[in-house]
Amino acid sequence: MRSEANFGKALKQLREMVDVTQEDFGLVSSRTYVSTVERGLKSPTLGKIEQLAEVLGVHPLTLLTVAYMDRLTPKEAERTTAILRTRLLVIVSEK
Repeated sequence: MRSEANFGKALKQLREMVDVTQEDFGLVSSRTYVSTVERGLKSPTLGKIEQLAEVLGVHPLTLLTVAYMDRLTPKEAERTTAILRTRLLVIVSEK
């Protein structure tokens, strides 16, 4: 099943925003691996997403959120994050 998320594009977008090169991921991944993920040829595991996010200095949810919000307008993104925030607060409060 093909995901609607565009993880590769999100990784590249965030990487460029924080001025990180593909080579900067050297301790967690090869430049070739990062390149194949960015081109959509490979999908990282959750563990790898955590490692990539750490190099970028962001929370792993940031990477996933950007990947899923690729096609949204700013207004849709604001609405979606508000709904997500509300639902997450409910989940956390039920613990």
